[in-house]
Amino acid sequence: MTTPDDDNQIATMTGETSDSVAPAPGTQIWIDGRFVDRSEATISVFDHGLLYGDGCFEGIRIYDGRIFKLRSHVDRLYASAKRIRLEPFYDQDAIEAATREVVERSGLRNGYIRIVLTRGVGTLGLHPFKCERSSAIIIADAISLYPESMYTEGMAVIVAKRPRIPVACLDPQIKSLNYLNNILAKVEAIDAGVLEAIMLNIDGDVAECTGDNIFVVKDGAISTPDLSAGMLNGITRAYVIEEVAPALGYTVDERHHVLDELMQADEIFLTGTAAEIIGVSSIDDVPIGNGSVGPVTTAMVAEFRRRVHEGAPEN
Repeated sequence: MTTPDDDNQIATMTGETSDSVAPAPGTQIWIDGRFVDRSEATISVFDHGLLYGDGCFEGIRIYDGRIFKLRSHVDRLYASAKRIRLEPFYDQDAIEAATREVVERSGLRNGYIRIVLTRGVGTLGLHPFKCERSSAIIIADAISLYPESMYTEGMAVIVAKRPRIPVACLDPQIKSLNYLNNILAKVEAIDAGVLEAIMLNIDGDVAECTGDNIFVVKDGAISTPDLSAGMLNGITRAYVIEEVAPALGYTVDERHHVLDELMQADEIFLTGTAAEIIGVSSIDDVPIGNGSVGPVTTAMVAEFRRRVHEGAPEN
């Protein structure tokens, strides 16, 4: 069930309207130690990142010229690389320094950074160790993931029919370039006229959304699925658990969740680097709580935004 406003919001995610934000005025892309204009930013067709999704990435926010949790993101990037036995050509200090320079050159005060490590150029075969050298790419640009109205009114979501890849098949702590599992669940959401989908694991337990982690509010208590459910340990998720929630007098219980708990929740909110914190108004057309953004979520959003704009932590 969609309305004209819903259609505009869906178009936002498919790049047809406001998500097609004009590039930053001085946008240059850093590729393997050199800066190039975005029109010239290319990789080889033999790069295994393109051929096989063999690589990893991080998305990072810029707030008032400060890079949010840069060290945490780079640590996770290199942990992902280690898990897939990709040896980065550049060390973490070099990537951090290059990231700062990319942001400075972009002129962005608020925006988004994408750091990508690829396996590099190799053969058409799968053999990853025939790629002589990995590649690194850093981009800084504007971003607009969801309409601002959703942050005040809440967003509708669905439960995806497609389950999350089992942990035994692909470690969800690897933020890999192959996002097809998430993308296909995202397609289900878009086909249903919404912008996000909840993904269950193969046991039917709640894991995460296609690009966000999930928090549940019930009777004044906050909980979130634990990592054993099979999802990425989000940087924003950790920041909410360790900093934002305690600042408001809450502790967050990390535990097993079933879908019925979500349907009976007083409030649900999602967290992610691009999404920040956003409330859920309904799941599969069933209202959550009173069908709008609740007081706990509203307080979380306000505290998060206050903190990142008053001095976004870089570690």
